[in-house]
Amino acid sequence: MATEPRIAFIGAGSTVFMKNIVGDILQRPALADAHFALMDIDPGRLDESALVAGKIISTLKTGATVSTHTDRREALSGADFVIVAFQIGGYDPCTITDFEIPRSFGLRQTIADTLGVGGIMRGLRTVPHLWAVCEDILAVCPDALMLQYVNPMAINTWAIEARYPQIKQVGLCHSVQGTAEELAHDLDLDVNTLKYRVGGINHMAFFLELEERRADGSTRDLYPELHRAYAEGRAPKPNRMQPRCENRVRYEMLNRLGYFVTESSEHFSEYVPYFIKDGRPDLIEKFQVPLDEYPKRCIEQVEAWNAQAQDFRDAETIEVEASHEYASEIINAMWTDSPAVIYGNTRNAGYISNLPEGCAVEVPCLVDANGVQPTAIGDLPKQLVGLIRTNISVQEMTVEALITENREHIYHAAMLDPHTAAELDLDQIWALTDALIAGHGEWLPDWCHGPAKAIAA
Repeated sequence: MATEPRIAFIGAGSTVFMKNIVGDILQRPALADAHFALMDIDPGRLDESALVAGKIISTLKTGATVSTHTDRREALSGADFVIVAFQIGGYDPCTITDFEIPRSFGLRQTIADTLGVGGIMRGLRTVPHLWAVCEDILAVCPDALMLQYVNPMAINTWAIEARYPQIKQVGLCHSVQGTAEELAHDLDLDVNTLKYRVGGINHMAFFLELEERRADGSTRDLYPELHRAYAEGRAPKPNRMQPRCENRVRYEMLNRLGYFVTESSEHFSEYVPYFIKDGRPDLIEKFQVPLDEYPKRCIEQVEAWNAQAQDFRDAETIEVEASHEYASEIINAMWTDSPAVIYGNTRNAGYISNLPEGCAVEVPCLVDANGVQPTAIGDLPKQLVGLIRTNISVQEMTVEALITENREHIYHAAMLDPHTAAELDLDQIWALTDALIAGHGEWLPDWCHGPAKAIAA
């Protein structure tokens, strides 16, 4: 084994995200001399990321090194860890298409990157590229661990496992730790005092246990206080990260289901049929649902990046703060054999016993020199399982479409989506799917544009 880890970063032109991950890694002493092989298809963005990475190394005074690559296999060669973070089709044109065409049919969305017709399309255009990365990994670094940060997370994780089960992979999101921080904020607690157990699927996992660790070693169940805070109007507090997005949907679901979900209200509102309805502006107002939120964020992020990029270029040093991403924790745990627990997305091999075998679940994972090892949750409460299965059905049909290259299953995925089905009839769903496939053009695999295959009985 090499004395220092080689970390390939595929999609390194996502400079801000790359900065956070590299900064996290280099603050761990055992990883301070790591080599980062940065790869992106955009040479300009790649150069900017290399500049930022170099200034982080200089700021932290580590022995880390950086190489840049536009050839993916070259970047992956000999890698111990592979971080994947890309968005196929970007904001323009693909995100615009994912919003504008459904809106023309009367179907309104908030984020559209995980489920719904936007999530389905994103999965169709993303998975083939992830499969290509898998082919390259098997060719030049078969023992590497893939840390997959790409949405739609569950569809991607499921599809990789289905076609390349030999790939070592974990899907990573920040919704669990991010939600823990939000709950601590709402309850005026230090997040480090929280003790919790979470299980479900990405963007629809639930805090099965939520407690406060007291100074004397005892614990206090926080769910009664969470219910009281919502009933008395003390929670949710204003959203510090997304001021437009009040967190009312999740608290309403807590009232109905008894458990708090891990994904934001703006995401969750489009995963279920209850909050966005034609002719019901009262619901939008009551729950403060931010329609068309993701396009707004994309525009703001581009503007912010243009200003930030110049600051990075001008700065001699770059301030490095710890993020709440899991990548550095995983790499450090495996490299040093120092056990850590993270929440990861993986194939369900009985980890959640009343969800389908083989679907992608989000569960606690032990990480050490043996790799990422998911742990068993057991059965989820029945009401949670019922809701989660509505999302799994969409994921399953999207993966089936990709695996079988059967266009007809794209329509099946759309008709099974809870929000889409609540708003549109079957003829509208078929017409919308046709329009989205045509609108995305070459961003989708060729088979999406062909006739539907006959489905075996």
